[in-house]
Amino acid sequence: MPASTRHHRTLAAIVHCVGLLTALPVLPTATAPHAPAVTAPHAPTAGLTPAAAAPEPSMPAAPPAVPTPTRVVAPAARPKVSVRVAPERSSAPGYRIEVRNAGSTPVETTVRQELPQGVSATTVSDGGRVLRPGGSSATEVTWRLRLAPESTTTLGTTLTMTGSRQPVTAPTCAYASDGRQPYDCASATWTAPGMAATQSPEATGWRRQTPALTAAGAALLVLAVVGLLAWRRRRRPVAAALASDGPGTVYPRPAAPRPPARRRKPPVWVVVPVAAIVLAGTLGAAAWSATRRVTAIDTDSQPTSGAWRGTGVSGSLGTPLREDAFEFTVYRMTCEPGRGARQCQATVGVRNLTREHQSWHGKLQRAYLANGNWVTTDEPATRQANQGRDVFADPLAAGSRVVLPLVFTVTGREAPQRLELRSGVFSAGVRVDVP
Repeated sequence: MPASTRHHRTLAAIVHCVGLLTALPVLPTATAPHAPAVTAPHAPTAGLTPAAAAPEPSMPAAPPAVPTPTRVVAPAARPKVSVRVAPERSSAPGYRIEVRNAGSTPVETTVRQELPQGVSATTVSDGGRVLRPGGSSATEVTWRLRLAPESTTTLGTTLTMTGSRQPVTAPTCAYASDGRQPYDCASATWTAPGMAATQSPEATGWRRQTPALTAAGAALLVLAVVGLLAWRRRRRPVAAALASDGPGTVYPRPAAPRPPARRRKPPVWVVVPVAAIVLAGTLGAAAWSATRRVTAIDTDSQPTSGAWRGTGVSGSLGTPLREDAFEFTVYRMTCEPGRGARQCQATVGVRNLTREHQSWHGKLQRAYLANGNWVTTDEPATRQANQGRDVFADPLAAGSRVVLPLVFTVTGREAPQRLELRSGVFSAGVRVDVP
């Protein structure tokens, strides 16, 4: 074979081998150090087509991201703002209002004093304004204050009233800067100097204790009658001895001994039916009394009538009213303007007067309209007005007091004229007339 022909065949073989090597798939390189080299497979013989490249191995999917837990933002701490109201000793109605900030930071607050119908303000301390809120026929005096830390601000009002001089109650509350979230409320009743003796708390207390005093007097009378009868019974032997003709002895001569008389016992066939009749009568009377008391609780009436515990009382704004377990005080009632569904917010103070934790429910708190209809507390709106806190979820601690807003949703232009508040379904509750 000529040398040129061998040279051409050698070049063709080299080109063919290079093409086969470039068609082979690229193997992944080992990551571990000093890994043995991977040898390529022997090249196939001439005339075979190269195999298709194998797909690269898929990498494992990344693990899903762990979601960050949502943190519930706690409501901001309520500023340490307190309100005190005291009536002035003057011939005209007047009040001294003290607003104290016991915290370490300044507080922006709106102070409102509610004036009853027929009463107007004649003098107001610096910065006060007389307004008539929407949906209300009464007026109010408002102040916008910036309370410095550890400070007390004193406000004052002098009022005038039409007609005869009657006691005037003017509740006052300190709200947040938005005017909806109450910090604290207080109330006081001004009484004319000549009426102080007739309206003293001591006289009211004696009138409240009249039933107890009557029962005590009846018990003493019964004890006196029993004692008198016992004394007369013991006196009979002495009188008989003095009236006898004996030899001057104090006690009568003992009679001859007599055999003890046998007491007759009623037969069993008489005792058992009588006991059964007495028991049945007692149970029937108890059931009849309980049924009457239950049927007397009419939850659809206006206002709710009947109760197992306590006596229902009525009052006006700013008057503390006690029922079975709570003392309720309604300080303010305002409604949004409009004709459709609108919200009415009542600022209510609740004090637990018992020695135990007490629960109360939003469905038992009612707002009555002029047409006789009533609505219960709008619990979602009430929760929103209380910065997301459900005021009915946790019981009220023994001896504690809270001031909070209650929201009622009404339809139409009518505003509620009366609120009915109660601690439990069987308590008498209180009723407050709102302007």
